[in-house]
Amino acid sequence: MVKYILKRLVYVVFVFFIVSILMFGIYKMVPGDPARMMLDTTKATTDPEKYEIMYQAARERLGLDKPVYVQYFNWITSMLKGDFGFSAVYRTDVIDMVGPPMRNTVILNVASLVLVFAITIPLGISTAVHKFSTFDNFVQVSTVVGYSLPAFIVALVCIVLFAIKIPIFPISGVNTPGFEGTGWEKALDTMYHMVLPLLVMVLSSLGGITRYVRAAMIEALSMDYIRTARAKGLREKVVIYSHAFRNALIPVVTIVTSWFVGIFGGSVVIESMFMWNGIGKVLIDSLKQQDFSVVLAMNMFYVVLTLTGNLIMDLLYCVVDPRVKLD
Repeated sequence: MVKYILKRLVYVVFVFFIVSILMFGIYKMVPGDPARMMLDTTKATTDPEKYEIMYQAARERLGLDKPVYVQYFNWITSMLKGDFGFSAVYRTDVIDMVGPPMRNTVILNVASLVLVFAITIPLGISTAVHKFSTFDNFVQVSTVVGYSLPAFIVALVCIVLFAIKIPIFPISGVNTPGFEGTGWEKALDTMYHMVLPLLVMVLSSLGGITRYVRAAMIEALSMDYIRTARAKGLREKVVIYSHAFRNALIPVVTIVTSWFVGIFGGSVVIESMFMWNGIGKVLIDSLKQQDFSVVLAMNMFYVVLTLTGNLIMDLLYCVVDPRVKLD
């Protein structure tokens, strides 16, 4: 096990550097000049000499005056030291700029993760146990409909129902504009604004994961060891939850790991529609504004997160199923 983990860590480091070179090269090929975006373009016509001086100073500050390989070396070494660069649009360090949006995204996605799995796992188990019953058929039809609807359609329906027809919840924002109160009151205000985007994320995810859990449970319940357990006279709950569900956990672990990575990725559609100041919206805005320091830093963060998540997923396979051996 230790040898396998060490080999995978070496693999993580290798992939990290390969992807960093590719990502840095791709963004360097994208048209645009971040240094000019930091400056007031009107001065280019009113005072060209002063503008040129400011432009060269901006290029020097961003390190664009050096060769590409030197730029890459400076960027990767600074990142490894915890310096993720300077945002040319927001005029601040990247790590300071992405902090609040990342917190908002994590809050929204963790709440969604807990609710989705609290609903889908019992629902998937129940439909698998009562396969082809009226309840199972109803859930299957409902999940197909929910799975087929895009998230922005669900969002529009929820906005019309709960913000326009029945104005219960606010449409946009993380907090009420100009809100003043204690920390607990601010948290309650954030939860109030989070209801609609959270509802949309949960409704959009129920269908696919319920069907995933159902399929895994049906396969587990058809195995010979389940018939043997029932023949021994074990209670049905013990058969379902101690035997079948544990062996059906491997695909569930795969989903949980992918969602763990998604917790920090944000939902571009949901965050944009509800004006939720999350990291997904920040990344889209940064791409539009060619603020590549932010985009590169976040992309490399997701690379590390994905590689780490895959390692954790493999280790969890051994915990869930002792038959899985890592060598």
